[in-house]
Amino acid sequence: MKKIILGIDGMSCSACSNGLEKYLNRQEGIESAVVNLVMATASICYDETRLDQKKIERFIKEAGFRSTGIYRVNAEKETHRKEKIMFFLFGFLALIILYLSMGTMFGLPVVEALHMHRNPKIYSSVLCVLSFLFLIYGFDIIKSGWNNLIHRTPNMDTLVMIGVISSFLYSVYHMVLIFYGEPTYVEHLYFESTAIVIFFIKLGRYIDAVNKNKTKEAIQKLVQITPTSAVIKRGTKEEKVTIDEVQPGDIVICKAGEKIAVDGTIVKGSAHIDESLITGESKPVAKSKDEKVIAGSINYDGYLEYRAEKIGKDSTISEIVRLVMEATNTKMPIAKLADRVSGYFVPVVILLAVITFIAYLILGYSMDEAVNTFVTILVVACPCALGLATPLAIVVSEGLCASRGILVKHSEILELSSKVDTIVFDKTGTLTYGRLRIAHFVNHSNIDEKTLMLWISSLELQSTHPIRGAFELYMKQNNLKPLDVTDFKNISGEGIRGTVNGKKMMLGNESLLQHYHLEYSCQKEIDQFSNEGNSIIFVVLEDSVVGLIGVNDVVREEAKAVIAQLHEKKVHTVLLTGDHKNVADKIGRKLKVETVVANVLPKEKLNYIDTLKKEGHIVMMCGDGINDSPALAHADVGLSMSGSTDIATDAADVILMKEDLNDILRLLDISKHTIRNIKQNLFWAFFYNVLMIPIAMGLFRDFGITLHPMLAGFAMMFSSFTVMLNALRLKTIR
Repeated sequence: MKKIILGIDGMSCSACSNGLEKYLNRQEGIESAVVNLVMATASICYDETRLDQKKIERFIKEAGFRSTGIYRVNAEKETHRKEKIMFFLFGFLALIILYLSMGTMFGLPVVEALHMHRNPKIYSSVLCVLSFLFLIYGFDIIKSGWNNLIHRTPNMDTLVMIGVISSFLYSVYHMVLIFYGEPTYVEHLYFESTAIVIFFIKLGRYIDAVNKNKTKEAIQKLVQITPTSAVIKRGTKEEKVTIDEVQPGDIVICKAGEKIAVDGTIVKGSAHIDESLITGESKPVAKSKDEKVIAGSINYDGYLEYRAEKIGKDSTISEIVRLVMEATNTKMPIAKLADRVSGYFVPVVILLAVITFIAYLILGYSMDEAVNTFVTILVVACPCALGLATPLAIVVSEGLCASRGILVKHSEILELSSKVDTIVFDKTGTLTYGRLRIAHFVNHSNIDEKTLMLWISSLELQSTHPIRGAFELYMKQNNLKPLDVTDFKNISGEGIRGTVNGKKMMLGNESLLQHYHLEYSCQKEIDQFSNEGNSIIFVVLEDSVVGLIGVNDVVREEAKAVIAQLHEKKVHTVLLTGDHKNVADKIGRKLKVETVVANVLPKEKLNYIDTLKKEGHIVMMCGDGINDSPALAHADVGLSMSGSTDIATDAADVILMKEDLNDILRLLDISKHTIRNIKQNLFWAFFYNVLMIPIAMGLFRDFGITLHPMLAGFAMMFSSFTVMLNALRLKTIR
């Protein structure tokens, strides 16, 4: 299966996006299609042996829309510029139409030739031409409405199309009567309704486009921060090249004040790096040899040479943009409810309009009143507000998360995060920094300590576990180079093994000893190391336990405060670790974690998560290692910390780009505000339609409450605008 994200032109409401989505999903060869109204995109998974991009774009055209090709964040700018010019031009024409049609009513001076009563033929002809220009201006609306009608997916454009064409044709009929000697029919022209309704809809869409662009700012910033060129080292010379010319392995030069061009690893120099636009971390981070740098970050004060590693689509920036885009192209359960309602909304409104029209004629009202009411009902109904309620809030909150270095892979995770009542933490690299150091070493072999530690370190450097850092530090401090290791194997949840200097060696925890039926008699040393908060590594050489290493870690500064705030939010906290019970208990007591579970294997971590879920809890798992990945995948919300292994990152639903547990609190707050905002938007959308449609039908006519088509168009625009403004309030979350 292949996946592409295409830009879509011509969508105006949720019925458009839902209709296109249903149409695409019915086509053979398309595995799944998700259409995003706010981002104006379609995310499509398809069988590339049966389909290609051209065929998919043909499907989109058949559905009444247009593909703009592979989605590019900045591709809409020129289109928006043209729309702005057209909007202001027709805004001027709308004022002219209003002046001509309503000027005499308010006693305003009107050119004699265009006076409605003195020259009804010229007056009606001018209005007809001007309103016809508005039909041309709104042809995209009419075309969309018609296409969706014939594809049995009627939308807001369908309502408007029927309304404005009915109003225009009815006015043309009266104009013909004027030319046949019936000047009194000049009072029964509705050309201005046709024009003004289209203008208000275009106004709503213009405001909509402006606000939608604001929701994309976070993504646009990410795209724009990557430099377009780089300076690479060719022997002793420096050469400036485009980003596309940089290859993995090239040595890239970055001087103070310049941006990092591509992802890589520093080989020379040191500097403070500003990664705020990528990770949300406000303070520059000190970086030196062997540390990673990210494209788009800024070198504050040093000279760097770094080896290019990830370029183009593989870069961190590209990955962030991809994840954010994919997240906005998924749907929350609450969004699916709104989609179902919108699918029935338009047909129901059309039916109500027809029934009301017929009822008016039966009850003895004039044809003018019946047509006027018919058009008003169609125009005032607003499925747009329903359709925008969820996706706009999602896009805003996704952008907000991205700007704070919180990457959410699927939008439904925001809804789940708002309901989380239990958070399970791994210890090493999650509640602690994962920057381990060797605190104790007991050697019971006949090999000298330095040699044995060199063997141990060489083996441990093959591992991806955070504990490897302690041995890297040891090797660096002692200026040692690792030995060759053969037959290396990771023993999940237990340890590692391999051959060093011709000797078979294993390093691991108590589970490793139990697995291989090995014994270690010095319980006193184990208890001592554990009581001091050390993680214990058993050293096995040729099937005999020959040593004991105590490794400890530093608890994150913010961990205790974050745990306390979670308790204030009524969130239960759990420490779940494969480490020794004494170590885990000590950390748990220090941080005041409510439940501590130690000595667990990856499978047992998974089982513990499943048990919590069966008890009815909504569980978030926070981890960073390979051993955490099954639990991350099974949790309702899996969250991987900055610096996590690739497996843990792939298994997680949320990725933190900076080392700050406070981002968990930020995620919970953003998710709660997002769901609250969506519910507010949906309430307003339902309330508006429940209130305005009966008014448009004339049910309150006896109380003197009626609605004109022009006011209906304004009300419809106002409803959508209100939803947009409310969604944009999410940007104020700190």
